[in-house]
Amino acid sequence: MHRHLYLLPIVVAICAAFALVDEVDGEYLIGVGSYDMTGPAAGVNMMGYANMDQSTAGIHFRLRARTFIVAESSQGARFAFVNLDAGMASQLVTIKVLERLKTRFGDLYAQENLAISGTHTHAGPAGYLQYVVYSITSLGFISQTFDAIVAAIEQSIVQAHNNLRPGSIFLNTGDVVNAGINRSPSAYLFNPPEERDKYTSNIDTTMTLLKFLDSASNRSIGAFSWFATHGTSMSRDNKLISGDNKGAAARFFEDWFSFSNSSISARTTKFSTTHGISTLTKKAKKVKATGGKPCGKTTSQGSKVRKNDGTRFVGAFCQSNVGDVSPNVLGAFCTDTGKSCDLNHSSCNGNDQLCVGRGPGYPDEILSTKIIGERQFEKAVELFSSATNLLSGKIDYRHTYINFTNLEVQLNESTVVKTCPAALGPGFAAGTTDGPGMFGFQQGDTEINEFWKKLRDLLKEPSKYQVDCQQPKPVLLSTGEMFEPYAWAPAILPIQMLRLGNLVILSVPGEFTTMAGRRLREAVKETLISNGNGEFDDETHVVIAGLTNTYSQYVATFEEYKQQRYEAASTLYGPHTLSAYIQEFTKLAKAMATGEKPAGTGLLPPDLSSVQISLLQDPLGDSPPPGKRFGDMEQDVARPKGGGSFKKGDKLNATFWSSNPRYDLLIEGTFAVVEMLQGERWIPVFDDDDFSLFFKWNVDNSGLYGLATIEWEVPEVAASGIYRLRHFGSSKKTKDSPNEYYTGASSAFTVS
Repeated sequence: MHRHLYLLPIVVAICAAFALVDEVDGEYLIGVGSYDMTGPAAGVNMMGYANMDQSTAGIHFRLRARTFIVAESSQGARFAFVNLDAGMASQLVTIKVLERLKTRFGDLYAQENLAISGTHTHAGPAGYLQYVVYSITSLGFISQTFDAIVAAIEQSIVQAHNNLRPGSIFLNTGDVVNAGINRSPSAYLFNPPEERDKYTSNIDTTMTLLKFLDSASNRSIGAFSWFATHGTSMSRDNKLISGDNKGAAARFFEDWFSFSNSSISARTTKFSTTHGISTLTKKAKKVKATGGKPCGKTTSQGSKVRKNDGTRFVGAFCQSNVGDVSPNVLGAFCTDTGKSCDLNHSSCNGNDQLCVGRGPGYPDEILSTKIIGERQFEKAVELFSSATNLLSGKIDYRHTYINFTNLEVQLNESTVVKTCPAALGPGFAAGTTDGPGMFGFQQGDTEINEFWKKLRDLLKEPSKYQVDCQQPKPVLLSTGEMFEPYAWAPAILPIQMLRLGNLVILSVPGEFTTMAGRRLREAVKETLISNGNGEFDDETHVVIAGLTNTYSQYVATFEEYKQQRYEAASTLYGPHTLSAYIQEFTKLAKAMATGEKPAGTGLLPPDLSSVQISLLQDPLGDSPPPGKRFGDMEQDVARPKGGGSFKKGDKLNATFWSSNPRYDLLIEGTFAVVEMLQGERWIPVFDDDDFSLFFKWNVDNSGLYGLATIEWEVPEVAASGIYRLRHFGSSKKTKDSPNEYYTGASSAFTVS
């Protein structure tokens, strides 16, 4: 990890933060929870870039569902907010989670007071959304991905519910520097100059953070923050499961709290040795690889560095109005010339595929992920440490379902317009500077050539009504008019407001651009103040939780829609989509301000679980080569030249014969461990949830046998000593026998 995480001066300066605020009586019940949701790590398409070639082939670090619950009392108003290391929320996931919660808790948690939000990582397994357009590249529905997410959400909520205790909540805000840029600046300029003049930047730089303090111990149990930047630090070519920059920030924050709060030293320091390195090296050479051995189903859980006992600090980095915000802050450049891309079309001599954004660690996407994650983490630490704004007041919520495909929108006293059935324009196919799309398309295209029109019409020719309604967007895919083999796009969407004192969270089912989000926040706040009879004022803080409860792509402003860059081309319901959201959210805001319940629409989204199609092939890697066992070494750790020790920053690896990780996801376990010798015991010090450790899986050259490669970049916090790498896995389950679990360890080596 970066040295910032463990620098003594920072920790000493911030240790007081854990008891910074004078002891206060808890006004609320608060609880937090977290659970592993890492899906299949081999051969499953990733969600986000719609790249058929991007399938999982290992884990950089694990994905989690993180939850906070707040309640006025055991029987009073409450809501639960879940943050997923996932591309977005899913309507079908929400439906099935609600069914499980109904069984457990009755009506305590329902669609009105449960929010499920995605961080928008583009490095998680796909196949968990129910509409066709979101499952084409994943070859349909993938139950293993879906089940892991649903189970993790449920378990994180259960954990948070069981942890409810009196506590206090503090709010703080501040600006995050250089963690995002506007990837469609030319579209932003279409917004009125007088509106743009109200802001100093073409992105929102504010981070909003909640700090949860247990009244009994006067210690924090968690922190949740909202800040807008895309989960695209990891590129469309990456094949390792990753929470991207927000997942990285969460890992850094939770580790910072847990390790600095218990000891100034990092995990390995307490196992350091007084023996000379030459003595250790001689001892290490005697420790050979173990070979593959059987183990239990839960054995790998015992080797986890961060065991989930329900008491750990939970730090979550949630998404906001992220539509046009990229973490690739160096800008977009042509890969052939190195020059800046065309401003309006983000192309290079007409080729969109050559225009690619660069992160701050360019050309190293892992480093870029780390840097953008650290910038969010460091701001969160600052806000967490200085938070003194104690929240008080009501907990409340409002929720409704809206059919966005034919909604009347009152623009002014004399003008009524309508939204449209969902449709995508050619700018959608062009992709973005974060992940270029198909050749032959550019952002800003307002024409479709005849070849693509004919191909489109083979799928579904858009109706004249649709073509006229979506103007100036040319309709490339009329997804709202496509229903074979089942619905291609959502029609009925949830919108939701959650209130925690003077904080109001707007749960939106898509990606609002910067200016679209600003307009929505301002409209809601104005409505609350004007109708709240003094209960809301200028101190009321409104934050957008993007990609929440379901997913319906982008929401651009009416003006941005005219240029038809990617965000506008992906604004499904036509040019008045944002106006529709503002109209419906202000209705909810008025109902909240006046204490009324919104008028019911009688609408519910469909449950399409019974019609899902899955074309994903069964996993490969059923058995090891003849004469080998799973867990045996294929390639042991290669010692440094001269047979000495590894240094900080060195990279080393070992490869094991391995079964396909799809046979068991090892939830709350690990496929890879770095162990350190302490006395006669091997102690786990890093696992596949660490930024320095990589678990990679593939088949060998024959295409028949699986290989797991564990790579470790020795971090600065690693103490001198003897180490080895260990692999866990599970073999194929048959009709006659359950999974067989195995493990194997490399030979030992030293780090100096």
